[in-house]
Formats: sequence, C-alpha cells, structure tokens
Amino acid sequence: MAAYARFDLNFRAQMRMMGSAFWTSPVRSRLILLACGLLTIILVTAYGQVRLNEWNAPFYNSLERRDLNAFIHQLEVFTIIAGCLLLLNVFQTWLNQMTALNMREGLAKDMVEQWLKPGRAAKLASFGTISINPDQRLHEDVRNLAESSTALAIGLVNATIILVSFIGVLWGLSAGFAIEIGGKMVAIPGYMVWAALLYAGSASLLSNIVGYRLVPLNAERYSKEAELRFSLMRASENLTAITLSRGEKNERHRIRQDIDAVLVVIRGLAMGLTHLTWVSAGYGWLAIVAPILIAAPVYFSGNLTFGGLMMAVGAFNQVNVALRWYIDNFGPIASWKATLQRVSIFRNALIQMDSVERHENAIDLERSATDVVRFSSVEISPEAGGKEMARSFRLREAPVEIAIGDRVVIDGDQGVNRRLFFAAIAGLWPWGRGKITMPPRDETLFIAQHGYMPAAPLREILSYPRAPQKFTEEEFLAAMEACGLGHIIPRMNDNIRWDQKFDSDEQACIRVANALLLKPRWLFIDDLLEGLEKHTIDRLVGVLSGMKDTAVVYIGRSDAMMQVLSPRVLHLELVTSAQAG
Repeated sequence: MAAYARFDLNFRAQMRMMGSAFWTSPVRSRLILLACGLLTIILVTAYGQVRLNEWNAPFYNSLERRDLNAFIHQLEVFTIIAGCLLLLNVFQTWLNQMTALNMREGLAKDMVEQWLKPGRAAKLASFGTISINPDQRLHEDVRNLAESSTALAIGLVNATIILVSFIGVLWGLSAGFAIEIGGKMVAIPGYMVWAALLYAGSASLLSNIVGYRLVPLNAERYSKEAELRFSLMRASENLTAITLSRGEKNERHRIRQDIDAVLVVIRGLAMGLTHLTWVSAGYGWLAIVAPILIAAPVYFSGNLTFGGLMMAVGAFNQVNVALRWYIDNFGPIASWKATLQRVSIFRNALIQMDSVERHENAIDLERSATDVVRFSSVEISPEAGGKEMARSFRLREAPVEIAIGDRVVIDGDQGVNRRLFFAAIAGLWPWGRGKITMPPRDETLFIAQHGYMPAAPLREILSYPRAPQKFTEEEFLAAMEACGLGHIIPRMNDNIRWDQKFDSDEQACIRVANALLLKPRWLFIDDLLEGLEKHTIDRLVGVLSGMKDTAVVYIGRSDAMMQVLSPRVLHLELVTSAQAG
C-alpha cells in the first residue's frame, strides 16, 4: 500500500487526471461529436416518452367509457409514438457502442503511450505494488473504465432529462391536492413530486448505508485478481524449471494462497451486494403499488379520471426511475470508482517517473553531446528511495572518464549488485548520489544479460529498435556470419517465438549481432558472457574487439575479455560507515 500512498489522488484529482488524458486524446473530436448526437437522441426520446405518458389519459379514458372508436384511434397513436421511440432506441444503442469503442481507443492508447515513454516503465518497477501487473491495468482496467464510464455517463444524463421532463407532469397532476386536517383543508401543491422525492431519497440513503464498503472491496478485488493472474502467468512461463526442481507443490501452495485472497474479497462483495439487494429489490417491488397508493386520494375524491390516474402512475414511475438511478447503479458506480482509482493512480505514477530524479537521494544523470562518459562521486543505493545510503557502493577509481574506443571492464566486491550499476548508467535506477554524464541516447546501446526478443521475424529482431529497411542484405549477412549465426540465415524472415527457439548462447550471439548492425558509439554490456560455452565466448569477444569506433564497457567478470581486450579495469566497492559519514 505504500506505493499507492506515494502516488495517491483524491477523487477530484483522479477526474482531472483522466480528463486531461481525454482532452489531449486524438479521439476527442469524435467523442464530442458522438456525445452531441447522444444528447440529441436522449432529448428527443424524453419528448417521446412524455407524449407516450400523455397518451395514457385518453387511452384509459376510452376504456372506461367503452368507446371502441376512440380506443382504436388511440392504438394508432400508440403505434406511431412507439415506432418512433423504437427507432430512437436502436440509434441510441449504436451511438452508445461507438462512444464506448472510441473511449476505449483513446484511453488505451494514452495509457500505452505514457507507459512506454523512455525509461518510465523500468523506473516504476522500483516502486513496489504499483508496478505489479501493468498488463492488468492497461487491458482489463482500461476496458472496464471506458465501458463503465460511457454507460454511467449516458445513464446519468438520461435520468436527469427524464426527471426534469416528468416532474412537471407530476406537479401539474397533483397541483390542487388538499387534505383535511383539524377540519381545515390544507393544500399540498405538487404532493406527488414530494412523495416521489421522499420515496427515492429514502432508498438512496439506505443504499449508501448498506453498500458503503463496496468501493474499497472492488478496488481490492481488482488488485488481488491481478496478483493471481501474475502468479499463473509466472508459473506457466517457468514450467520447465519448476518441473526439474520438483517445485509443483510449492507453486500449488503459492497459487492457492492467491486464489484464497481473491475468494475472501469476493465473499465480502457477495455479502455486500446481498445486503444491498434488500434495499434495491424491496423498493423495486414496492414501486408497483406505491404510485397508485399515492395518487389514490385524488382519484377517489373525483378530481382525477381513470386515465389521469394511469398518467400519474406512469409519470411517478418515470420520476422514481430517474431518482433511483443512483440507487440502482450503486454497485456499478462503486466498481467504476475503484477502476478509476487504479487507472488514474497508475497514470499519475508513470508521469511522476519523469521527476523522480529530483529526489534528494537521486543520481544526477546528465546527457550532453560529449566524447566521454564521466562518473563523478557516484554512489548507488541498493534500495528504492535512496533510504539505505549506508549500504551503498561506488567506483573505487573516482572520478572516471571513458572515451570513444576505450575498453573497460567493471568488476565488483562480493555483495555489490553490479546490475544496479548497469541500470543506473542506463537511467533506470536513480537512487544514490553523484553525477553521471552520458552521451545522447541514440549514440548508446545497452545489452542486458537477459535481453528482450520481440515477437517478430529474425530480421526485425536483429535490427531492433530500428526498421530492417535501414540496413542492406550484406550488412545482415555479415553480422550473422561474424557472430556464428550463418546456419539460420535461410530463416531470417520466419516469424516464430525466437526467444523459445534459441538457447542462451544463440541469444547472446543475436544481441552482439544487433550491436554490429546498429554500430553505437557507446556499448554497455551487463555480464552477457556469464555461463556461455567457451567457443561462443571466444567468438563474441573477438567481435567486440573489432568494434574499433565503439567504446565497450563490460560490467561483470570475464577472463576472455581480460585476455583479448586488455581493458582498463574498474572496481565497485561497498561504502564503509566511515566513508558514508
């Protein structure tokens, strides 16, 4: 929960956050046009419903008089009104779906855009629970928010327009109502309006009291469901390793715990919705006779015809439905608010990643058009937030400058997390102190020990992230031959799961071939050669030695790098208490 507290927003801030996302979205114009169309349809439909309610009076009066001609005429009128309303309903349904579709398009693309801005997603991974299962937030939460926002907004507008339209009808029907109190007639103008307000208001109050826990329970459910999905996905991706280590029992226990956590929340939701049903269903059944009971005094006093009574009942029901919109939608509103909270907090966290370096215990990473990489008094904190500077580590040889063409190996004492130093250079781990001066991003390439292979043809993987068209066929072939990949040249255009097809040696060769194609001025490698076969190590070190116009910085231990490249060796050391002070 600490991660949520750091990026938390109140409800107004959540609405502003998502409102700004909408306002800058490329689908804004389409959504505004659709909204105008929907508003027009809803207004016309409300007018048709008022006319249909007015039709009740002559229709039921014709029944009361047993007037067949008037009865048939009113059926003809009903056919026209109902036919128009049917067309409006169909068109409104289409507009509803198109609005939800465009809302999801704009929201989903905005969230992916925010998530995949350079460095943001990787930095967010340092902040605990907020970074867990981004796929859940970008897919399920975004879909739920888009669809529920559209449905609830349209429902609210429709209920408001119906309420305004039919309150006038109710007021007119009960404008002259008076009751006898102590021998005096006391007028209660528009008493049916007040009765409808009291009826729906009491239901709303009870719904709030009974269902107040649904919002936090829905938010917790989304979180627990995401954790369960992540556990299942992680087990699925590592089935071979789990089987080889005979860890099925451990994984079953872990997944069962996640399932139990989901079920506990769902049980709480089930009880909350069950209790809420007492209110919603109870008032729903009472609504069958409530308008007749309320209008009965006027009818039996002779001031209202049977048709007028039916008209009053219809108007009361319309007002009651409009007033009860919040009651009937308490559960969906609770779910919507929970989804809004998750999506807006996640978006806020992503945006704040751009300013996380301003933290007092953050490394100053500066990019400039320079021919050297410079490390000035750099210390790396092993904990996010820079709270554990007493356990930090640093380069023993400081300050350090690395120029184009240099060969550097950075080793470290036992207990030093070299991978964090690699992440700090890449701008993915800001926690620590000091200053790192780096060249522009397009002049650098970082090769992680366990890299990423997109689901794409091999030709695209080799040129990633640039387009394959940027390179000639001769360049592709030369890079693959140099890295020992000549045997798969005929399959360069195959689009398969290459990350599953290649073993660790072949994947390392692909990454070095990628560097040969891209020709960066600065190449930073995170212990890529660890655990590879000797012939693969010798081949790749030979390739790296031939990159004369590239500074090669290898973070890790490698005898082959030391023997072939004769690099300058730097050391990462733990900072002692005296040094930290």
